[in-house]
Amino acid sequence: MNEYLSEAFEELKRADHLIYVSLKYTRTVDVIKSIIERLINAYDEAMTVLLEKAKEDGKIESYSKNAGIKCNEVKALYPDNKDIQAHMEFYLLLRKITRSEYKKIEEYRRHVAMIVQLDQSTIISIDIDRVKEYYDRADAFVKSVAEICGGIEPTTYYGDYF
Repeated sequence: MNEYLSEAFEELKRADHLIYVSLKYTRTVDVIKSIIERLINAYDEAMTVLLEKAKEDGKIESYSKNAGIKCNEVKALYPDNKDIQAHMEFYLLLRKITRSEYKKIEEYRRHVAMIVQLDQSTIISIDIDRVKEYYDRADAFVKSVAEICGGIEPTTYYGDYF
């Protein structure tokens, strides 16, 4: 279980570097897309931690390796926890964003943005500020998972970041 949590924090560390170093200097949509993929990976690892804990506690016998099914299993395990429910919906949104068609605007400038059309009526503009918000949400989720699963200190994995 600790190795999954460690990997979730490592993915966040990689996303942090992409935001504050790579995106700062390159300002491309490809970096924004990479950040979102790193956040999805962090969510995947954190969900695995929750499912491993449920398995250890005897709440479930096994869990699926499929990300979508894993998300539904986590939602079923924590039906009363509004925070986890909201994070699972956010996770599904991130996955939908990576699979949707997108356009690039203002590349190589401060206002670089990835314009994603989720469906006929929903268009999302993901700029530098929005991707930082996404990072903060993923970071909060991984920290709450660490708290739920025994209070593992994030500083163990983050090193000097905090």
